[in-house]
Amino acid sequence: MKKIFTKIVKGINDFSNSEKEVLQEFIDENIIIIGSNDLYEINSKYKVAIVKINKNNATLKDLANEHKDVKIDFENLSGAYDKDLVLAKRVFNPRSKTKAKVIRVLEGNKKEILIYKRDNAFFTLKENIELQVKKEIEANENDILLIDDKSFEVIKNLGNISDAKIDEQISLYLYNEEFRLNKPLEVEAKMDDTKQRVDLTHLAFTTIDPASAKDHDDAIYYDKENEILYVGIADVSYFVKEGSELDKLAFLKSTSAYLPGKVLPMLPNELSEDMCSLKEGVERYSYVFKIYLDIEHKAVLKSEVFEAIIKSRRKFSYGRIDRVLEKKFDTYTEEEKEIFDTLISLYEVTKSFRYERLKKGYDFRSVEYRLKLNRQYELEGIDVETSSPSHQLVEECMLLANIEASKKVNSVGIFRIHEEPPFKAISKLVDDVNALGIKAKLQNDVHDTITHIQEKAKHSVIKDEIDELIIHAQTQAKYSSKNLGHFGLGFSSYSHFTSPIRRYSDLVLHRMLKTKETPKNIDEICEHISIQERKIDQMVWDFEDRKYARWAAKNLGLEIKVKITDDEKGVCVSYGLMPGMKIYLDNYKGQVLFSKQKVVIKSSDILTKKIVGSLKY
Repeated sequence: MKKIFTKIVKGINDFSNSEKEVLQEFIDENIIIIGSNDLYEINSKYKVAIVKINKNNATLKDLANEHKDVKIDFENLSGAYDKDLVLAKRVFNPRSKTKAKVIRVLEGNKKEILIYKRDNAFFTLKENIELQVKKEIEANENDILLIDDKSFEVIKNLGNISDAKIDEQISLYLYNEEFRLNKPLEVEAKMDDTKQRVDLTHLAFTTIDPASAKDHDDAIYYDKENEILYVGIADVSYFVKEGSELDKLAFLKSTSAYLPGKVLPMLPNELSEDMCSLKEGVERYSYVFKIYLDIEHKAVLKSEVFEAIIKSRRKFSYGRIDRVLEKKFDTYTEEEKEIFDTLISLYEVTKSFRYERLKKGYDFRSVEYRLKLNRQYELEGIDVETSSPSHQLVEECMLLANIEASKKVNSVGIFRIHEEPPFKAISKLVDDVNALGIKAKLQNDVHDTITHIQEKAKHSVIKDEIDELIIHAQTQAKYSSKNLGHFGLGFSSYSHFTSPIRRYSDLVLHRMLKTKETPKNIDEICEHISIQERKIDQMVWDFEDRKYARWAAKNLGLEIKVKITDDEKGVCVSYGLMPGMKIYLDNYKGQVLFSKQKVVIKSSDILTKKIVGSLKY
């Protein structure tokens, strides 16, 4: 059907007899007319298009010309859903804005969608569109159902929204990641490499991770005397063979998903938490970068990458190493004191390299919120994580390894790219920060403009918010087979090498470095893992927003502190008691962007994740 109507809108008239038979029905209804030169044309009162569901409305995507797309309200979809081919009737309103209403679904793919029941009606959970249900569906109020969107058959009843355990299933089903709940593949992993590996077990490698970490991708060791940095990465590619069922599933996932209090790993636990994890006191296969540093010139003289065996001497938390870098050693063994002395020396080296790097790259004051759940899977608090000295120490070591890895692949490889933002975005950024009282001007280039804005905002109370605006003005980093550089980090060449347990990109890069070959489908790999990365982020945000909504529903009437984050739609974000919670204001009257206010929580819908509050005047 789509092929037939695409021919019509493109003015192509070579229809087969069977296609003409299909069209006759539409001719009889005066939906299709035969114009001059016997060309088939769609009556101007109608439109045949593909439905695209957006966040707040839908679009009828034209079959030939994107400039002829038409916006349509959810209530006018008449049961049509995303990617359906539909016949819509145009409605011209007095304000000359073309509107439309779907009158028939011409072609629809069978899909499974999540719906919920409320007030004897059914709504899609993702977009909150009311469905025109054509049969009786047995369900209780606020039940979550997975249904066939064409037959309305119930495939699965996930449970009721009153149960906080359901949130994980909701997010996974909404983003088509429910296969992560399947039984893991069986793995028989053995360290039985017949090739001679470099034995580095005599070196005092250490891992530095969050205290709760179970998968240890990377370990570091610094040879202070010879100024050599060793970055040991779990040798995942030895255990996950290309083309195996394990590999296919890892590609499908592309990344581990980190939900509050739980990890949905890319690889089975036998690998991610055991054989591929650089555990303390255990020999493990590793893929090691040996990086010779030029301390004086803040540069890398040369590097080697090879398969090795290492033994992590200690696993440390970021908090412990932060204290060490402040010369607060706590209780320690003689070996630990030697490691601490080495890490202190390495930190001074990485600090100087970081200073040099930030002449081209950027230092954003990033804050991450880690949601903590209780035994009932409800939100009980937030850990606020900032970039501390120990984080920066590890980050600089990983950046060096990633850069060196990118230099050793072919011109067509797997690169992490971040393109320079367009002039229009930077010009708007300057206007936005000026409106907030930060007097900034466009400079010679994008880098100078951004650093100029950061310098101007350095002593402002909204310096963190200015950083947020700068980040939003930039393009999104992604994977590419072509090296286009990494603008944000200031690198001409960059790849992801250091996290193969949780990122498929790194696993592919390891294979390429070992075989000196580029996969034939490298562009497909890059596109898929880039899309997956963004999708998993959205899935985690969906999960977290629902946890916030549950907390708000139990704290109606509570007064909290917020800052205005959208001065057009009247949206604010909380800080202090429960930071990171988005609230829609029902009495917004043009308060200044980023201004701090007090809000009373009025309502919270766990299903739609919408929290409404009122400003206190």
